Amino acid sequence: MGDMLPARWLSASGAAPTGPSGVTGLRALFPVLSQHIQGHPLAYLDNAATTQMPQPVLDALQHFERHDRANIHRGVHALSQRATDAYDAARAELKRFVGAGAEHELVFTSGTTESLNLVAHGLSAHAGGGKPLQPGDEIIVSGLEHHANLLPWQRTARESGAVLRILLPDAEGHLHAEDLARLLSPRTRVFAVTACANATGERPPVAELLALARQAGALTVLDAAQVAAHAVPDISALPCDFLVFSGHKMYGPMGTGALVGTRNALEQLAPLRLGGDMVEWVSFTDASFAALPARLEAGTPNVGGAIGMAAAAKFIDAVGRSAIDQHLHALRHQAVQGLAALPGLRVLSPDTQDTAIVSFVTEGVHPHDIGTLLDGQGVAVRTGHHCAQPLLEHLGCGPTTRASFALYNTPEEVERLVAGVAKALELLR
Repeated sequence: MGDMLPARWLSASGAAPTGPSGVTGLRALFPVLSQHIQGHPLAYLDNAATTQMPQPVLDALQHFERHDRANIHRGVHALSQRATDAYDAARAELKRFVGAGAEHELVFTSGTTESLNLVAHGLSAHAGGGKPLQPGDEIIVSGLEHHANLLPWQRTARESGAVLRILLPDAEGHLHAEDLARLLSPRTRVFAVTACANATGERPPVAELLALARQAGALTVLDAAQVAAHAVPDISALPCDFLVFSGHKMYGPMGTGALVGTRNALEQLAPLRLGGDMVEWVSFTDASFAALPARLEAGTPNVGGAIGMAAAAKFIDAVGRSAIDQHLHALRHQAVQGLAALPGLRVLSPDTQDTAIVSFVTEGVHPHDIGTLLDGQGVAVRTGHHCAQPLLEHLGCGPTTRASFALYNTPEEVERLVAGVAKALELLR
């Protein structure tokens, strides 16, 4: 487990500690964090958007580009064979990372957005999949979703004639199983939900929700983008047909992602892209598609990205999933306590403990102004609707300021966040 990290950063158990001393050591593995912004040490608190890459991942990417760069599957020369082996090994590593079993397959994509589009498009009657959605079929999407898990289903509903229904959260942003039970019907074909709302940090009861949908006969889709870096779902332990996540939110490269699903569910999808390496044979008038996963991976893949994503999964396990999770929960709790004490500030989903995201709104002050002033102090946060405008409007709060934490963040950076927000409110009011 610890072979991704220098021995001096590992405890006797082989995992890297994430207490204050451990974080200090781990931070040295992230070159981007050593810089100063406007004279201040960088406190990078925008990890829900993109995490930074550690040196072991950078090394894996560089090794491929320097030594093994070649196209896969079609070459008999040494570089092509080495690249193919590395690509196949990356797939196997990521399947292990999410607990995929023999009944599962993993399809490489450019990220969560493409993965969700692949599923939604693949079930559309317009796309010509194996079991397309029909007029009158129903799709249920939770109201916590990023636009990437809403807009594709809107289009699929329009193209197929299916009915799109929304599982709305309550006024505090919580989803309830009894509300889903009321929405489910014999016509429900799809249920899509996030493992963690990127705009609020809310962690819905996904196991219970997915189980209800599965019992009703629906295909189940879980967006795990916001938990892959610290609370990786075990797909074999969940009633989950499709699981999606991104490399750049788990210390890996941008433009990488995966769709993991049961083979039976994946076989129902029409390919999103057609082209090279996804066919058995082609004539001028017809073609036969290859077996999974190639059937859903047309074109030259991002081989280096897949290798980097697998290296990121190994890095997470070298540090220790539980240790990362506990560290992030402590930072989030500290941030909620400090921010909630500021006058006229409302923290969203304040009672959610097992998350790495804290979002808040302030009376009479725009989030962009807070974000700009924080940047002047070297504190990087995200402001706006976070690609979840319907949710924030439903909660009646509009755009927010969002801080999100990673394993390299420290309690001192949380203190800088709270002090910076306090100073910004004092100046702006």
